[in-house]
Amino acid sequence: MDEYRQIFENNKAWVQSKLANDEHFFSKLASDQKPHFLYIGCSDSRVPANVIMGLDEGEVFVHRNIANLVVATDNNINAVIQYAVEYLEIKHIIVCGHYGCGGVKAALHPTDMGQLNSWLQGLRDVYRIHQQELDGISDAHHKFDRLVELNVIEQCVNLVKIDHVQRKWYQTGFPQLHAWVYDLHKGLLKELDIDLGAYFSSIRSIYDLKIGEE
Repeated sequence: MDEYRQIFENNKAWVQSKLANDEHFFSKLASDQKPHFLYIGCSDSRVPANVIMGLDEGEVFVHRNIANLVVATDNNINAVIQYAVEYLEIKHIIVCGHYGCGGVKAALHPTDMGQLNSWLQGLRDVYRIHQQELDGISDAHHKFDRLVELNVIEQCVNLVKIDHVQRKWYQTGFPQLHAWVYDLHKGLLKELDIDLGAYFSSIRSIYDLKIGEE
């Protein structure tokens, strides 16, 4: 049996395993979704969101793209974020990068990648913003890892700029934003050691849309 057809056999086995534990699993899952988390991650096939978080189906709302970018002009991610905060009323938005990210590596070593050039421009902007710190790192592997981390932080900043996020935060105090990195070699999630609240306060005068004063 070829690998494509095997997927349907895998699906049947998965269905049976779920029903064996709970005969009402799919009827309950189909009734509604009430996730508390929006996960924004990389499209990399080695980083499955709810699996690495140890959560079940229906517990994580997911958006994935190359290098986990939050791009202001991307209607796809803006629609996901609006739906998540306004209709699902999620409590937490997680931006999760991963060490060894191909998109980040491409930003470190610019080359013509066709259609990807415009998408990766955002990553190169992260490099530019933090160039002094990054160019001061002599170890190439450490520099690569640090750009992964800085990219996650900058995407959290991009989330703060979005009106849907600001509006909901002023109304409810949520969503809370979290910066994570996944280590492919260890299988562990790492919460970045940064006080996002203090960091956002320092740039608030630049990006605050004054929604709370409406």
